[in-house]
Amino acid sequence: MAAAVTVLLDGIASGMLLFVLSVGLSVTLGLMNVVNLAHGAFGMVGGYVCAVLLNRAGVPFVVCLLAATLAAALLGWVLERLLYVRLYGRDHLDQVLFSIGLVFVLGAGADWLMGARQQLIQLPEWLSGRVEVGGVGLGRYRIFLILLCGAVAAGLHFGLVRTRFGARLRAAVDDGVVARGMGLPVGRIFSLTFALGSGLAGLGGALGVEVLGLDPNFPLKYLVYFLVVVAVGGANSVAGPFVAAILLGVLDVAGKYWVPQVGAFVIYTAMVVLLLARPEGLLARARS
Repeated sequence: MAAAVTVLLDGIASGMLLFVLSVGLSVTLGLMNVVNLAHGAFGMVGGYVCAVLLNRAGVPFVVCLLAATLAAALLGWVLERLLYVRLYGRDHLDQVLFSIGLVFVLGAGADWLMGARQQLIQLPEWLSGRVEVGGVGLGRYRIFLILLCGAVAAGLHFGLVRTRFGARLRAAVDDGVVARGMGLPVGRIFSLTFALGSGLAGLGGALGVEVLGLDPNFPLKYLVYFLVVVAVGGANSVAGPFVAAILLGVLDVAGKYWVPQVGAFVIYTAMVVLLLARPEGLLARARS
């Protein structure tokens, strides 16, 4: 029983982390209609910023998370204004080819600057070790991931659904011409949204250094996971990818714990089954 609870909580923590890493792709794909396969590269940038500040400058871990988020968001904003803005309205194949090329460019830059070795970080003492609750051992960092990522998910859902900015974003996506005619700064809205998605990826990358590891191959190594979350959860909401990430995280951890010889086959099988059952996303409304 204790082992099952531990696996469940580890799976939820893994799913929460996967959600933060993936939700930015859901925002850009579902709300902005931009296929950004370079999304994981922003997570890689956030991870390297966190590792460098923590290991070489001794910056507190929480400050490193904030710096990683801001650095990835700034990079996303700059690239959106200089490059991505030219792809709006273009064919999705053009967006795929461009973003994959950007992955290789940023990966090569990371390899040149940081080397190909795995980056290791030393968590602060208050996040290290485990705590016993009712006879069940819980990792402090896993608990931190659940609480922080849960707060991010709630804030993002509220911001995109209940605020004026979210309403303006939906209006800009639905009909940019009409939105501009009503005086909405569509370009600025798209820039902020892209920066938000990139910043969330940077936060996820910083949080994932301890769990997932970090090297220049990070964007390609976990790209399939990001796409699975978006495909299963649906690319037009925040709640769908959140539920999908939690479900897939639990299944992935449980599969690796109880049937390690199968490996990642469990999560891909779950993806196929869920897509067959709910091809438009887990929380999508059934068509009448």
